[in-house]
Amino acid sequence: MTVNEEIRDEIIIDEEKLINALEQQDIKTFRNEYLMLHPYDRAVFYEKVDLSHRKTMYFFLSPKELAEIFETSEIDEDEYKQFLQEMDTTYAADMISHMFVDNAVDVLKELDKAQIASYLTLMNKEAAAQIKSLLHYEEYTAGSIMTTEYVSIPQNSTVRSAMTILRNEAPSAETIYYVFVVDEDNRLTGVVSLRDLIITDEDTLIQSIMNERVVSVLVSDDQEDVARMTQDYNLLAVPVVDFQQHMLGIITVDDVIDVLDEEASDDYSKLAAVSNMDSFDKTSFAAAKKRIPWLIILLVLGMLTANLIDLFTDTISQVALLAAFIPLIAGTAGNSGTQALAVAVRGIATRDVEDESKFKLLLREAGTGLITGLICAIFVVGLIFIWKHEFIIALLVGAAILVSIFVATISGSFIPLFMHRMKIDPAVASGPFITTLNDVISIIIYLGLATMFISSL
Repeated sequence: MTVNEEIRDEIIIDEEKLINALEQQDIKTFRNEYLMLHPYDRAVFYEKVDLSHRKTMYFFLSPKELAEIFETSEIDEDEYKQFLQEMDTTYAADMISHMFVDNAVDVLKELDKAQIASYLTLMNKEAAAQIKSLLHYEEYTAGSIMTTEYVSIPQNSTVRSAMTILRNEAPSAETIYYVFVVDEDNRLTGVVSLRDLIITDEDTLIQSIMNERVVSVLVSDDQEDVARMTQDYNLLAVPVVDFQQHMLGIITVDDVIDVLDEEASDDYSKLAAVSNMDSFDKTSFAAAKKRIPWLIILLVLGMLTANLIDLFTDTISQVALLAAFIPLIAGTAGNSGTQALAVAVRGIATRDVEDESKFKLLLREAGTGLITGLICAIFVVGLIFIWKHEFIIALLVGAAILVSIFVATISGSFIPLFMHRMKIDPAVASGPFITTLNDVISIIIYLGLATMFISSL
């Protein structure tokens, strides 16, 4: 038996023991086993068991203990509403109030206004006030993902007083590795790391050890920009301020990871022309409901391709062999355009493509398209000549592939860059749309050339 098999067996045995404890109403055994697990593993088990077992868990666990489960990334946001409906309303409200504020806001945003109001009414006033202060921020902004549970100290304090503040506020703070320094008007003036506080003499003034060059974000900044900044500067937390530099909250690295994952999933969904691919749908109907609008749109665009082919019916009727190579040319052009699209979208997402390098990118892709098109053209000319012994048609197909790949590569890189310039998400220029566009272009090129040289075929 391998080590991995032993681990799997141990996990199965633990799950069976927990389930048996739930079924036998053995609260002591369940709590001893369950609370020793990592919060992620607790969440996996909670999500895996059926409704009857979860309802027993609500009796065995306190709202605070359950809050730790809801704060893990294992539970999908779409399932928050279902799980909350299973609980007693007062229990659910108490559980939400024990979560970190930013996580509580994420949960509540999945509910309708009436449910939000109900839960806020049942919470203690302090927790409700903190959550309300974040609920009004526009979605996908820094304000919508920040937390107000951070440690700040006055800039005129000493290390000794700062450590006292830190000890008092640490239990309720989401992170203590950065301590932010503010003036008497709560304006952000600096930051001190926990390491600096530990190694510095207690009588030292905070002003003398703080870093005044603080990387901060505005409350209205886009969450993706915040995530990229945090990633670029390798920060564990970034402060959020208003236009007057008043300290409003912080965004921690775990929230940044969630944002990056969310944005990557969103971009992948758009590139695949599928809505909301961040989770597997439980039914075929739910999956079809998300996919069918895109397929209908692409079907309509595909009719344009069919109409173009119909315009060249006379040319195809004179040389029927021309029709055999339409899928080859259209498919090759589509693949080339999708490759260029992926490079451009990736460059935009990672900020590798700046204003001064966009022209270089287009120039490089044009060169790439020319080289790949030429190589593919030579290869297909030889292949068709060996197969059909039609040198003129082979040259025609080769020329069409050369031009189609060249044009498709340029369009695949230019379109997302143009959309980014127009403040439109470049991922919308998804693979299927680029492929359809290149189908149209390649067919016009191929059948247009065939019509021009029909007398030689």
